[in-house]
Amino acid sequence: MVVYVIMAIIAYLIGSINFSIIISKKIAGFDVREKGSGNAGTTNMLRSVGKGAAALTLICDILKGVVSILIAIAIGSIAKTIDKALLVQIAGIAVVIGHTFPIFFGFKGGKGVATALGVLLMSNWQIGLICLVFGLVLIILTRMVSLGSCSAAVLFPVLTIFIKEHYIVNGETDYLIYSIILAIIVLYNHRSNIKRIMAGNENRIKF
Repeated sequence: MVVYVIMAIIAYLIGSINFSIIISKKIAGFDVREKGSGNAGTTNMLRSVGKGAAALTLICDILKGVVSILIAIAIGSIAKTIDKALLVQIAGIAVVIGHTFPIFFGFKGGKGVATALGVLLMSNWQIGLICLVFGLVLIILTRMVSLGSCSAAVLFPVLTIFIKEHYIVNGETDYLIYSIILAIIVLYNHRSNIKRIMAGNENRIKF
C-alpha cells in the first residue's frame, strides 16, 4: 500500500508542473490563465501566445504522462510483490489529476488531454494511436479541439473492452476501470465545452 501511495504522490507532483503557465510567463510575460479561455493548456497557448509556445507546451505535457508511467515501471521492477498494472494505473490517473489541479499553481490547471495522451500511449501504444488518429481526424473535420479530445476519451474505454494486447504491463488489475476514470476526468474538465458543442457555439481553431 505504501508503494502505491508514494507513486500517486510522485505522479501528482509531476502533473502539477504546469508548463503552459511557466512558458507563457517566460515568453510572453503573463499567466496564460489570464488570457483567452482561461485554461492552462495547449489550445489556449496557441491562441494567446503562439504556435511555438503551444508546441512546446504540448510536448512537455505529453512527457509528463510518459515520465510518470516510466517511473511506475521502474518502481514496479524493484517492488516485485505489488501489482505492476495497478501501479501504472495509479500513476496515470494521478499525473492527470495533478495537471488538472496543480498544487504549485493554486489547483487551477489544464484539461489534461495532452498528459492523458502521454499516459495512454505508454499504457497501450495500439489503443493510444487509434485514439490519437481518431481525435485528430475529428479536430481536422470540425476544427473543434474539444470534440476530438472528448470523443477520443470516450473511445478509450470502448477499445479497452476489445483490445487485450500491447499493454505495457499486465497484472491482476484490469485496465477497463482505469480507462473509464481517465475518460471521466477528461469529460469533466470539458464540461463547459460540451455545453457549447451542444448549443452549437463552441470555439473553433484556424489551421
